[in-house]
Amino acid sequence: MKKVLLGTAALLLAFAVVSCGGKKSDTVVWKLAFNQSGEHPQARGMKWLSDEFYKATNGAYRIEVNPNELLGNQKDSFELVQRGAIQMALLGNPIVEAVNPDFGLLALPGLYSSVEHQQRVFTSDLLKDLYASTAKNNFYVLSAIHGGTRNIYAKKPVRSPADLKGMKIRVMQSQSMMDVINAMGGIAVAMSQGEVYTAIQQGVLDGAENNEVTYYDLKQYEVAPIYSYTKHFMMPDILVINKEAYDSLTPEHKAIFDKLVKEAVVLTTSLFLEQIEKAKVDAIKGGAQFIEDFDPAVFSKNFAAIVNNFISKSAFRKNLYNKIKAAGK
Repeated sequence: MKKVLLGTAALLLAFAVVSCGGKKSDTVVWKLAFNQSGEHPQARGMKWLSDEFYKATNGAYRIEVNPNELLGNQKDSFELVQRGAIQMALLGNPIVEAVNPDFGLLALPGLYSSVEHQQRVFTSDLLKDLYASTAKNNFYVLSAIHGGTRNIYAKKPVRSPADLKGMKIRVMQSQSMMDVINAMGGIAVAMSQGEVYTAIQQGVLDGAENNEVTYYDLKQYEVAPIYSYTKHFMMPDILVINKEAYDSLTPEHKAIFDKLVKEAVVLTTSLFLEQIEKAKVDAIKGGAQFIEDFDPAVFSKNFAAIVNNFISKSAFRKNLYNKIKAAGK
């Protein structure tokens, strides 16, 4: 199946020359893979980036956003970016963490004091060296993007570690994420997002963890109607680009693109925050219940050992962790 996927994507061509009916007839099209719906705030933010990049380069470039895993799941689409079969992807942080474990730092529990703190970090130069570390793997990290606050949802409320005991909870393929869910009292199960709905429906999983927008967008409230605000992660998503694609830009186009990426990060976060309340209202109409009558600290008090273990592995991690924490003060 994977070979078929790669073969199909390769036919999409890295730098497709198409007629867009715009200012130029030889627009270079970059294909961007995304695993959620086209109405997701991040998809809308990437479409804005495409439109603005097209206009600012007089029609020289356009970014084609492919939602709903049309170009494969996150792992497969990431491999396509590295190979140059497609140019861009918006991925969960753990996908990039698998290449460079230092990226796990960006998702440590309790790292950010607020969304504003997180966004200050993402739009600053604090992460410049971390982003540059991936060049040897044939891709660049353009930016981290707010991916919501993650909470647990299941068929019952989760207010304490005792409630989570024995429950199989889906996480992304990330050791740090698995460690956190296990520390909370659950049993972490790594699984592709596209399999989650059916796995909960069939009892393979007892629940999952994600933000409200994804919870509603993928209709997971239909099989796991109780959403508990455990607030265990404020995990970013990562925008990546193939190294050759980015390096092919002229200095002028590169400066335009970099500026627009930062603006897209701010816009996407704004769209995301707006969408949260709508997602909650719509999920409630569909039968969901949101549980907030407990203190998430009953879980977070178990995270100190995980954080200390992670940052103690290198001076780079400890230094960057302290800089990120300081940016929130």
